[in-house]
Amino acid sequence: MNLQQLRLKIDEIDAELIRLFQQRMDVSAEIARYKKQHNLPIYDPARERQKLDEVSGKVKEGHKAHISALFSLLFEISRREQESI
Repeated sequence: MNLQQLRLKIDEIDAELIRLFQQRMDVSAEIARYKKQHNLPIYDPARERQKLDEVSGKVKEGHKAHISALFSLLFEISRREQESI
């Protein structure tokens, strides 16, 4: 594959990531409404630790730190969004 073809593959993956991110944020908003209705805290450190452990176990050894960083950022973005609801 040449560079242009590889970049096209990245563009396709990015489009899918955007679609999935938006879907994730929509579900996160639903979670925020549920938590608000049931007087539950937005931040759940035990859930986040559990999820980080889970996703780290699903990637190649060299990607564990990166996937943890990515999901930590997703959690932070989701918390901010939930707090705004």
